[in-house]
Amino acid sequence: MLYARLIVMRLLKAVVVLFLIVIFNFFLIQMAPGDPAAILAGEAGATDEEFLRQLRERFGLDQPIYVQLWRYVSGIAMLDFGWSYRQGMPVLDLILARLPATLLLTGTAFVLSLALGIVAGSMAAARVKKPSGSIIMALALLFYATPLFWVALMAVVVFSVFLGWLPAYGMYTVGAGHTGFALVLDVAKHLILPATTLALFFMAIYTRMTRASMLEASQQDYVKTARAKGLAPGVIQRRHILRNALLPIITLAGLQAGQMVGGAILTETVFAWPGIGRLMFEALQQRDYNLLLGIFFFSAALVIVFNIITDLVYRLADPRIKEAS
Repeated sequence: MLYARLIVMRLLKAVVVLFLIVIFNFFLIQMAPGDPAAILAGEAGATDEEFLRQLRERFGLDQPIYVQLWRYVSGIAMLDFGWSYRQGMPVLDLILARLPATLLLTGTAFVLSLALGIVAGSMAAARVKKPSGSIIMALALLFYATPLFWVALMAVVVFSVFLGWLPAYGMYTVGAGHTGFALVLDVAKHLILPATTLALFFMAIYTRMTRASMLEASQQDYVKTARAKGLAPGVIQRRHILRNALLPIITLAGLQAGQMVGGAILTETVFAWPGIGRLMFEALQQRDYNLLLGIFFFSAALVIVFNIITDLVYRLADPRIKEAS
């Protein structure tokens, strides 16, 4: 009953936050330079004022701002995100077609970065006075400081061009006609480079956070008591230090999960991954404002969903929060 009430309260707050985000994004796009009607007219080879007027009237761009805002907000309430000027398709259809690819990429990168980051951070904390611990932290600092696009380009050059081990772009081999398990293997092979590239930066953050949290937890009284009882170092490390050190990492992971969707723009562009990050980049170049607004909405919704999940997981990991609630 407590969790049901908590979820309902979080969902109500999420609706309010999404509404404010919709309003803010609408006015932000309105202030952006460029006229969609002029771009469409230029692509059609016509620049006369009558044709521009017809385009603006067709897409409702000739209406006052408050009318456009009302039409957009009321459309979102009915799950109608408008029409993509450039693609000639409903915005919702475009986003839903690209969303699974982004979720696959960011979900794989998130799990990979979190798992490797916790393992590397635990090893660094256990070897704090040894050269191996310093090497782990040096590598984490290197991955943290290296630009994401440079890592992506170097990964393509090394593993695709020179070694030829992995495909350089796309989500699957075009024209191969794979089905079933062969298709799964083909997608997994294409996923390795972009997912690993996106995961390296966040893995470095989790490594540093895990090491710092575990070193702090190792100085607590309950750890000293466990050592005085004669428990094995491995048991103390897993059950007493790591378990309590994971709490701030869960909070950070919830925030980073939403940011990965935004970070996927560079990764999807370099590797030609057909997700909403690449779709956002294309919509920005084409001044496709309805499509941009739809992508902004879904990105914000994903961030809110991740935060709600993190809040629930945090209460499961730390019973004290449940009692305080």
